[in-house]
Amino acid sequence: MADERRAGRIVERLEIVIDGQRNWVEVDLTESPLVWLARRRGRDGRCFIDAMQLMAGERLRADFTRAQMMPRTTADWSGGGRAPARHAARTGLDMPEMRLAARQRVDRAMEAVGPEFSGTLLDVCCFLKGLETVEQERGWPARAGKVVLGLGLDRLARHYGLSRELKGPARGPMRHWRAEAQPERSDGG
Repeated sequence: MADERRAGRIVERLEIVIDGQRNWVEVDLTESPLVWLARRRGRDGRCFIDAMQLMAGERLRADFTRAQMMPRTTADWSGGGRAPARHAARTGLDMPEMRLAARQRVDRAMEAVGPEFSGTLLDVCCFLKGLETVEQERGWPARAGKVVLGLGLDRLARHYGLSRELKGPARGPMRHWRAEAQPERSDGG
């Protein structure tokens, strides 16, 4: 874990190991509510969000940033909004194509998590709102945001193909949803 300071920011490269594969995520510790949650522990001693949830949330934020989906608050003085011609050496895509591809990834992710979780994920992961703010804006009770965010990050991680090591006994798929038939009673009751 190395960190470096860039203009008042603390950027840290986190190594996350999932299913034996190393992944690196660059996170600005001064702005990410997800990192704050990943470093805090609950009463049971576990982190509020785990490594896969953190990785899924940061991946969503990276695509959101690449897609330039954050609303503009200033004028665009970059020369008519045109981006540099090509980044072909790295991706083969020009900037508008890269933005479109990132936007499509964000759209697919939001569709995969569903309307129940997409708003919370966008607020926390992309717009960097704290959970207390999200709870107040939505009229939720205190600490409800943590539960909703955790469930949303689980769905997001599943969408991205991040799997979790099974903890405890493995459960098989549900085969049916009904009670066993009860034998008829002969006493008439």
